[in-house]
Amino acid sequence: MSASHLPKVAGIDPAVAASPHTAAPASARTPPTPPAPPAPSSVIQDRLAGMVSDLTTLHDLTERLARTSGLDAALRELLRAGASLVGARRGLVVLEPADGLGPVHTVGLGLGHAELGHIETVPRSATSYGRILDGLPDAQGGSEVLPEPDAATGSGGYAVPVDPRHREVAARLGFAASYALPLTAEATGRLGAAVWLYDEPAEPNDRQRDLAGLYLRHGAEHLARMLEVERTRVRLATISEELLPSRLPRVPGVQLAARHRTGPAGGGDWYDALPLPEGALGLAVGSVTGSGPSAVAAMGRLRASLRAYAVMEGEDPVAVLSDLELLLRLTEPARAATALFAYCEPARRKIVLAGAGHTPPLLIGDRRTEYVETSLSAPLGMLACWEAPSVEIEPAAGETVLLYTDGLLRRTGDPMDRAYARLHAAAANVPRSLREDPDALCEHVLRTVLPGDVPSTADEDEDVVLLAARFE
Repeated sequence: MSASHLPKVAGIDPAVAASPHTAAPASARTPPTPPAPPAPSSVIQDRLAGMVSDLTTLHDLTERLARTSGLDAALRELLRAGASLVGARRGLVVLEPADGLGPVHTVGLGLGHAELGHIETVPRSATSYGRILDGLPDAQGGSEVLPEPDAATGSGGYAVPVDPRHREVAARLGFAASYALPLTAEATGRLGAAVWLYDEPAEPNDRQRDLAGLYLRHGAEHLARMLEVERTRVRLATISEELLPSRLPRVPGVQLAARHRTGPAGGGDWYDALPLPEGALGLAVGSVTGSGPSAVAAMGRLRASLRAYAVMEGEDPVAVLSDLELLLRLTEPARAATALFAYCEPARRKIVLAGAGHTPPLLIGDRRTEYVETSLSAPLGMLACWEAPSVEIEPAAGETVLLYTDGLLRRTGDPMDRAYARLHAAAANVPRSLREDPDALCEHVLRTVLPGDVPSTADEDEDVVLLAARFE
């Protein structure tokens, strides 16, 4: 009689079933299966993710650089971003255009003025960024590891001829390696060089080098544009200064001081002080609408015309401004201007003034600080015929009359009523020791009204003019 067969179950062969309590012999065990290599698709995805991350980083950094508003701010942002890309915490960037037209400027990151001074004592040929600036044939930038005094080679085995002064400065400042790159723009050529300093012997890896190189190529183009803007601003400021008085006159009974700050675009604010017959003195401030070379040229023409009218009829400020308004309408029909002219007799401490849409003067003394009540009037060129009454004031001995343009108020970033209050408070709080010197008084007002932390909403394109006259 045949034995009955056990029923079959899927995946199990009952004929060879083993006891669950019996381990298989070691010789029969299956070796562990090695992990499968990653699929090609996952490797590609990782690389793509890394590339996207790098591109995002570059995009964010270049956006920050593009938002900088000045050459100095752009240099600082470029240096800071480059340090984050190469893994350094200190460095410096030297702006030294190859065309020799300047400006030459050095900005440090994590380095004070004294430390930058120490670095500048190292011969340029002994540093990688110095060789870049000098345009030497081997100046391509890259890593530079400072060897110990008895070492002959640097990173990678190449010879590093380190100047003793270079080694001394590196030891004093505590850096052991550097990484330098040139700043080169397509249109202007070499602009300068940037170098980052490492506290330990180190150098950026290939990925960091690629990112830093891409960023600096973009950054150099941005710097080239900012450099052209800065050069234009300097040229306009120079022309504007040349159109203003080279020095203030000396008239018995009065002390004069002036300040003029030109906006980046070059504006049309101006001032003047000219001696008149019989010991009199003419004071004027004004502002021409617009900015740029055309506004500067119009300002020069208007100021020259006012001087002529002041010499002929300066004792009547209303007549002076009326003639100036007629000239403006005939020669500059598309332009308007504000102006204030004061006819001063220092011996009598008497001032007769008239204004055309201009800010009121400020009378500053030990017993009072107040705005001069001038009548409301339109700017020159705004109406078919300008006319406004004159105002007469008599400052006491030791008091100062401060004339200014509205750029001083607008640069504060405050509404006009608050800007006037700020100016009044600054003038009222001038220390007694400074009130005897109109030059020191102007400096105090500027520092107080326009501190270094002016809000970003301030109109920094505005010119600023101050003209102070202290009567003895």
